Amino acid sequence: MKKIIVLLLCSANTILVNAQKKYEFLNPPKFNDADLSKAKSLLDENAPAEILYKSAYFMVDANTGNLHKRYFYRVKIYNKDKAEDWLNLEIPIYNVGTNRESLGKFKAFTYNLENGTTVPVKVEKSSQYKSKENKYVTLTKFAFPSVKNGSVIEYQYEIISPFRFIIPEVLIESDTPSLNTEYVFDTPINMSYNVNYTGGISPKYREMEERYLYGAQYKTFRFAYENLNGFKTEKFVRNDRNFRTKISAELNSTNFGELKLYSSSWDQISKRLYESEDFGGELKRTKLAKENMPAGVSEMKTDLEKANAIFSYVQKTFTWNKDKGIYTEDGIKKLLETKTGNAAEINLFLVMMLREAGLKADPLVISTVENGLINLVSPNISNMNFVLSAINIDNQLHIYDATSKQSSLDEIPLKNWNQLGILVTRDKALQIQMTNLKSSNTYLTANAKINDDGSISGTYSDKDTGAYAMYAKDNYDDNAEKYKKQYKENFSMDFTDINSKVLENGDFESSMKFSSSNLIDRVGKKMIINPMLFLSKSSNEFDQTEVRKYPIDFGSPITKTKKVTLEIPEGYVIEEMPKEKRIVTEDKEIAYTYSVEQKGNLLVVTTTTKIGSSDYPKEYYPAFKQIWGVASKFENQVISLIKK
Repeated sequence: MKKIIVLLLCSANTILVNAQKKYEFLNPPKFNDADLSKAKSLLDENAPAEILYKSAYFMVDANTGNLHKRYFYRVKIYNKDKAEDWLNLEIPIYNVGTNRESLGKFKAFTYNLENGTTVPVKVEKSSQYKSKENKYVTLTKFAFPSVKNGSVIEYQYEIISPFRFIIPEVLIESDTPSLNTEYVFDTPINMSYNVNYTGGISPKYREMEERYLYGAQYKTFRFAYENLNGFKTEKFVRNDRNFRTKISAELNSTNFGELKLYSSSWDQISKRLYESEDFGGELKRTKLAKENMPAGVSEMKTDLEKANAIFSYVQKTFTWNKDKGIYTEDGIKKLLETKTGNAAEINLFLVMMLREAGLKADPLVISTVENGLINLVSPNISNMNFVLSAINIDNQLHIYDATSKQSSLDEIPLKNWNQLGILVTRDKALQIQMTNLKSSNTYLTANAKINDDGSISGTYSDKDTGAYAMYAKDNYDDNAEKYKKQYKENFSMDFTDINSKVLENGDFESSMKFSSSNLIDRVGKKMIINPMLFLSKSSNEFDQTEVRKYPIDFGSPITKTKKVTLEIPEGYVIEEMPKEKRIVTEDKEIAYTYSVEQKGNLLVVTTTTKIGSSDYPKEYYPAFKQIWGVASKFENQVISLIKK
């Protein structure tokens, strides 16, 4: 009986110890040789890679005020051809004036299993190289050596930074599944940070408390996660980063003898912007605006005429250097000399010009789509990365962006339509709801002829208007050859003489010739063909089987028109015409038509898809799925040509 009691007591003590056992932060597990033998991820058997351990650690030194950023990653590679993002690392180092970051401790290895033995291959310092991305950022780059299927890569590094105002955002949900992810942020108690936690995943372990650390009193934020699946992307989401679980922090105030506030309200931020030499200081240089005012503006009758004339002058005179930012870099005086500048220089100068003409104009600071949504709960200018020009005409706010040669009033690039903006007036800040109301039209036009040998040849043009035209032009400028190559890849056609250009009205058009011997099937004396040729919908783009999680975002209302004119060869007639179709939702937000008309020996097929708004709640997904399914069905109708 005594032995039984002792055993029971021991069991109870074991249970108590396990219940009180805490997760150990900043304690990377030792390298496990067994990881090299893993054939697939248990979280996702199709995953090309898996995070074994990921740690992001930030600490503000109470003595120096420097921010220490330490990262540790250990990643298993299952399919190196599909895990390329992991095989090359880029470390950004920021330098602003005399404030410079430095790269400290750095280690990186590739581990392989050879003849049953773990063989590490070190990333040598000599294999690293640096590239200057812009005035403020230098990238340290390197590639992992000897990576193959089954390898484990591991790296850790530290950056010492004077920029303690913003703690870098850490993505908890990445595309790669993770066994163990942790986030740690330690700050002295006399520095108050707003810690922004977004997303739907809760940490398994969390610690938020004051502690005595590093010889001083600190506030610590610690979160750990286990067995995270990779984030599942959905189509028609322009930046799914907005919906992923992530953590960031922004300095709110410091108390070293006196309290200093850094992010408290948008009005205070607006005030500090106008006090800044690189923002408000530039707006005060009204003499530059007066000296460069286009001739004839003062004689124009309406504010809209004046505004458009000034905008046209700035848009045509100056060229954007592709640098974003809300502060000027070299200043507006330099802009006038070189005719080239960043977004702030060009659009702040536009604001100056509009004001000089007696118009009510203000800067509109925004966060672009790729930068993520503005956090209204925690006002901070670091959330922003672009400046637009806004003008009030007859109590109606309008937007200009002179960085784009194709933009116009309220017609700005897609990347700038990101729900919210902050209008920075001289005395206050206003939150502006930004909704793109102007439709972007796409016209796909094919003129084709059926040749005597059964092949089809003709011309094809792809024209975009509005925001979609700007988007197409940006893609073309990034890589013209890749842009042209997409036509052959998307349609599997032999396109030649591809010519892409901006039209005088700002539309972007690509025109080309094509030929194909695979579009017609012969059955006896009949020729069977889909009159939509290569423009038919081969599948339903709204093919998601799981319940939709996120809103549907197109960036712009859309009208897409496809028109095919097919010349029927002499001596042939159409056995039966395709059926026409029109479908529209009750609220008339989504509509689709398929129409067909014969004019002599020409068969003209036209489809039109209209989407009335730039974005929709997720509940609209079934409606899109239904209409796109109908479109796919009707666009795959065929006709039979019979010889007389």
